Amino acid sequence: MTALTIVDVLATPGLGGFFFDDQAAIKAGAPRDGYAYTSTAVTEGYAAVREPAEAACVMLVLSDGYVATGDAASVQYSGVGGREPRLTGRRLAERVETELRPHLLGASVSSFRAATTEAEVAVADLALGPAAAYGISQALLDAAAHAAGHHIMGRVIKDEWGLPGTLAPVPLYAQTGEDRRDGVDKMLLKRVPVLPHGLINTRELVGPNGQALVDYLLWIRRRIASNIHPHADYLPVLHLDVYGQVGVEAAGAVSRTADILMRMEEAAGPHQLRVEHPIDAGSRDAQIETLAELRRTLRERGSSLQLIADEWANTLEDIAAFVDAGAADLIQIKTPDLGSLHNTVDAVAICKAGSVGPVLGGSCSETDRSALATTHIGIATDVAQMLAKPGMGVDEGLAIVTNEMNRAVRLDERLMATRAAEPIAS
Repeated sequence: MTALTIVDVLATPGLGGFFFDDQAAIKAGAPRDGYAYTSTAVTEGYAAVREPAEAACVMLVLSDGYVATGDAASVQYSGVGGREPRLTGRRLAERVETELRPHLLGASVSSFRAATTEAEVAVADLALGPAAAYGISQALLDAAAHAAGHHIMGRVIKDEWGLPGTLAPVPLYAQTGEDRRDGVDKMLLKRVPVLPHGLINTRELVGPNGQALVDYLLWIRRRIASNIHPHADYLPVLHLDVYGQVGVEAAGAVSRTADILMRMEEAAGPHQLRVEHPIDAGSRDAQIETLAELRRTLRERGSSLQLIADEWANTLEDIAAFVDAGAADLIQIKTPDLGSLHNTVDAVAICKAGSVGPVLGGSCSETDRSALATTHIGIATDVAQMLAKPGMGVDEGLAIVTNEMNRAVRLDERLMATRAAEPIAS
């Protein structure tokens, strides 16, 4: 069989599933006017505090006519926490077609790992950024699944990394955005395993001594137990992303941060509580030291609350440093920040080797295409939980990721049964 190669590279600007937000301006108290913010942006690359999320849609035309696709996308809070600047879709699409195209033409797509590693080098040499590597790698994973004849991207990951077993479902978590109560009801009606994220991005949402969060958790418990949402076997994990605001309320003190977290844990009752980015220490090394101290403090007090590292854990080196320091129970693997998808696979492996739970995240500002590709990574590597994305509407992202997960699992069952039935070559 003739090996499939890339015969053309196309790209076009696209939209992400939410917005790009200037986090620094929001934390500084940017006033709202409806869905917009009215103050001046402070982070480089932003013309306004809130702007539509952009993407660059990549298309690889293969030698048999198949078109493999992927979307270069970035996170909602671009340009902070050590992340790359705000993505401009049109400019990136132009650079992919003009500058990156010559490096990809003629490349074989039979091995995802080999092709994406080579592409990542070209992207780095051209300084196109992690978002570009992210989009190209999605298209190369699609191409490798097509070249293999089964079209199951997760099976490509299993086979190339030597991971045993069939693809399997993993727990999903959804995010309410600012619709923190109706969003929870949507999740409860659909029995989401991990909820609600909550977008706790201001000090007011924490409240004095954490009271607002305590009240919110108590409300969630009542809704779960209510007659509207009865289900005897349903005990979801409660996951709140607090964007460092608990630490802000605690004036940066680890002991006071632990006090608030333990009040939250008591309010969560029988539900496992996971808190993402409870405190922000301002740099990677300081963040690792501070989270490790907070985790030790909680354990010394008998807490089983789980800390999730997010900000400053952007690269494989960063993630390994958090794992080695025992700074978190779980780590949010923000797929766009890691660039090429083979780095995401390796990040999961680093977490597991250090007995840290991998949270396969990303951002509400991604696209349907990037969500589909990363779904396959999650079910191939058996992550602790995986984000339903893109968007903040709950329903759309949950449908996209759930359906792709279930389709891939069922197809892989059939594929592996077929392989098992094939005669062994003599």
